[in-house]
Amino acid sequence: MEAPLAERIRPQQLSEYISQLHLVGEQGSLTQQISKGIIPSLILWGPPGTGKTTLAQIMAQESKRPFYQLSAIHSGVKDIREVIDKAKQSGGLFTSKNPILFIDEIHRFSKSQQDSLLAAVEKGWVTLIGATTENPSFEVIPALLSRCQVYILNAFTKEDLEALLKRAISIDAQLKNKTIELKETEALIRLSGGDGRKLLNIFELVVNASETNNIVITNDKVSHLVQKNTVLYDKTGEQHYDIVSAFIKSIRGSDPNGAVYWLARMIEGGEDVKFIARRMLILASEDIGNANPTALIMANNTFQAVTTIGYPESRIILSQCAIYLATSAKSNASYMAINKAQQIVKQTGDLSVPLHLRNAPTKLMKELGYGEEYKYSHDFPNNFANQEFLPQEIIETKFFEPGENSREKELRIFLKNRWKDKYDY
Repeated sequence: MEAPLAERIRPQQLSEYISQLHLVGEQGSLTQQISKGIIPSLILWGPPGTGKTTLAQIMAQESKRPFYQLSAIHSGVKDIREVIDKAKQSGGLFTSKNPILFIDEIHRFSKSQQDSLLAAVEKGWVTLIGATTENPSFEVIPALLSRCQVYILNAFTKEDLEALLKRAISIDAQLKNKTIELKETEALIRLSGGDGRKLLNIFELVVNASETNNIVITNDKVSHLVQKNTVLYDKTGEQHYDIVSAFIKSIRGSDPNGAVYWLARMIEGGEDVKFIARRMLILASEDIGNANPTALIMANNTFQAVTTIGYPESRIILSQCAIYLATSAKSNASYMAINKAQQIVKQTGDLSVPLHLRNAPTKLMKELGYGEEYKYSHDFPNNFANQEFLPQEIIETKFFEPGENSREKELRIFLKNRWKDKYDY
């Protein structure tokens, strides 16, 4: 069977690689390492179709190293051990030519599978390159993560995607036999969602559907063909970022029906239960917060439960949590507060801690006035002493603005009674 366009035009050397200039441009953090062949074990983290596999293959090719590839979906500990045994036989220990072991979707490996990689990475039998669409801080075990550098790949820009299309037209043997005009590319780019592989799949679909060799690509033509052939370009379920966005927005919008529908779409698509639960855990704090603090507890318990149970039973727990969050009072006050505080920190730099708030563990510090005027709140009525807790340069700056839900209205009254002389609550 003929390889798809994305595979046929896969770059074979760094000069052909499109995008990710922060990694492989002239000043890129990986450029010098690749040119010298001195490559550390690393994790490539980025959205689907951004060139993670291609970059790993180029790194192996340009450093002239043996290359072994496994997919976390289809491989187990036995497969890992077989590859490591081959690598030990083909490479010298702790040399610049150690074999590269590339593991696609490493976030899908269990803890025991990831544990089986530790010795090989630590002893230099292989240089590990893992690819993941998920935050490695959550999905890669700490012991393995500490032995790897993490490099972030960005979604392709409009310019990157257009360059990818032009490259395909200019170098692919099949496309070179046709006259192709990219009159409009907006629909192609919108439907790709920044995913280069998806872009090329859709483009090839449109080209192959044309009855002549003189092809003009327009938005209408692309939209019409894609609607008729949705399965052909989305069979791998890579639109899960759009679906989880709809899921989160349904919960944020207090619609349990929308939330459960998009949840069902993710479940039927085989989405990782931890991926779904983690998104709800973030939402419980970002969009509900102190309007209902129990939401965070509920979401955290859901994450722990589905991690233990898995499918199919976890679908019930996910549904319960999604409905609870959707029907909860909403507030983004905590989210907005930390955003504002971080912005102030970036603008003002490292402001000095007021003397009365500083710790005074030594005699010299006490003599310098550290902690001298601090008022211990529990020594005052209602456990409250009116004093300044911010640096002098930003005194009376208010970061937290309570929402209009019933619980945060109570918080507003509490704060107004405490800070009526300082903050406008």
